[in-house]
Amino acid sequence: MDLFLQQFFNGLTLGSVYTLVAIGLTLVFGILHIPNFAHGALYLIGGYVTLMVMKGTGAHYFVAIFASIIVVALLGILMERLVFNPLRNSPPIHDKIAAIGLVLFFEALVQLVWGTEYLRMFSPFDNNISVAGVLMTSQRILVIVVAFVVVVLLTLFLKKTMMGASIIAMAQNREGAFLVGINANAVAMMTFAISGALAAIAASLAAPINLVFPSMGHLVILKAFVVVIIGGMGSIPGAIVAGLILGMTESMGATYISNDYKDMIAFLLLVVIMTIRPKGLFAKGVH
Repeated sequence: MDLFLQQFFNGLTLGSVYTLVAIGLTLVFGILHIPNFAHGALYLIGGYVTLMVMKGTGAHYFVAIFASIIVVALLGILMERLVFNPLRNSPPIHDKIAAIGLVLFFEALVQLVWGTEYLRMFSPFDNNISVAGVLMTSQRILVIVVAFVVVVLLTLFLKKTMMGASIIAMAQNREGAFLVGINANAVAMMTFAISGALAAIAASLAAPINLVFPSMGHLVILKAFVVVIIGGMGSIPGAIVAGLILGMTESMGATYISNDYKDMIAFLLLVVIMTIRPKGLFAKGVH
C-alpha cells in the first residue's frame, strides 16, 4: 500500500508538470489553431533562465522563477509577432516548419551559450517529508500546489476578466469575435504570453527534480501533445484531466510493469483513448 501511495504522489507530481505545459499548448491551439511545436523551446528557455538568474545574481528561487516567467512570456509574444503572425495566411505547413526551426535555433543557442552538460538547479525545497509511510520531497509538493494555484488563477482570469472573455470568444467563434470588435492581435499576443509563462513555471518547478539540459523540452513537449490530444484539442479541462491521467499511468506503469516502458505507455494510452473517443475526452473549445 505504501508503494502504491508513493507512486500515486509521484504520478500527481508528473501529471502537474504535464498539465501546465499542455494548457499552454491548448490555449494557443484553441485560439489560433496553431499546433505550436516551438512550445518545447519555451520550456527549455524557462529552465535555463531560472537557473542562470539564481547562479548569476544569487536571487532566491521564487525571484528567479518570476524573472523566467517575464522573459519567456516576452519571448512568446515575440514568437507570435515575428514568426506566427506573418504566416497566418500561409499554407498550414509553413507555421509547423517555422516552429520546428525555432526549436532547433534555441537548442543550438543554449548549447553555444551554456554548453551541453547536465546542470543541477538547487531548490530551497529539497528536504524530505514522510507522511503515513509515503516519502515526499517539499519540491514535489510545491509542484502540485503551484500547479493547482495556477490552474485556479487561469480559470478566474478566463471567466472574470475582459481579456479572458475575449480569449474564450475567439476560441468559440473567431469570425464572430472579429465582428464585435475584439482585437485579434492583442488576444494572440496575450495567449502566447500566458503559454510562455506556463512553460516557464513548469520548467522551473521540474528542473530541480530532472536537471537542466539542452534537450529537456523534447520528451516533455511530446507528452504534452499527447495530453492535448487525449483531453480534446482546445479543451483546458481536458488538458488538466488528461495530464493527471498520463502522469498517474506513467508512474504506476514504471513501478508495476517496467521503467523501461514508461515513455511508451503515454503513446499506448493515446492509441487506446483515441480508439474509444476519437475526439478526445472533452469537447473542443477553450472553456
